[in-house]
Amino acid sequence: MTQENDVYGLILAGGKARRMGGGDKALMKLAGRPLLQHAIERARPQVRDLIINANGDGARFDAFGLPVVPDVIDGYAGPLAGVLTGLEWVAENAPDCSWLATFATDAPFFPDDMVERMLECIEREKADMACAIRNGRTHPVFALWPLALKDDLRRAMVDEDMRKVDQWTSRYHIVHVEFADATRGMDPFFNINVAEQLAEAEHFINGGHDDAAAL
Repeated sequence: MTQENDVYGLILAGGKARRMGGGDKALMKLAGRPLLQHAIERARPQVRDLIINANGDGARFDAFGLPVVPDVIDGYAGPLAGVLTGLEWVAENAPDCSWLATFATDAPFFPDDMVERMLECIEREKADMACAIRNGRTHPVFALWPLALKDDLRRAMVDEDMRKVDQWTSRYHIVHVEFADATRGMDPFFNINVAEQLAEAEHFINGGHDDAAAL
């Protein structure tokens, strides 16, 4: 069976906190630590190693001690550009890896067994890739991507100007892996976009039970 050691991790950290006054969302503090640190701590045990995908001056992430890799497609082309960036970087720097797992920084409670369960489902269903789903809603940035399709993705993005994740994955056998609520009913893919959601996440971490995040 394929093991997590065959998987490299990519943390998508390029989001801007426009609805919270601007700046890097990944560097916003939750429980006294940057959102990026929460993502690293949840993702690191699941993969061989991690890289950060972000454009601009990578030095702003120096404190995290991970390689920072900018998009290989110009023009802020969305999550697919981050996926392609990760696939090509891993193919060059860890060519014995077969998979890339992607994680977003603004969902700090994502499952700590995500990679394990996705690998199991891919093998069982003989699928090409896997994506998280909860209550009928897919979360395409929480996914497992095969290194073998990196050239196909580059062709789609460059030759076809493809930018939608679902449009590309629909060409392959993708398995959607269902994840239930995390501890105390929290949506594991609770997403922080506004100040109120950051406050909800803070309340949850501090032991609150009346949060509105369990949607």
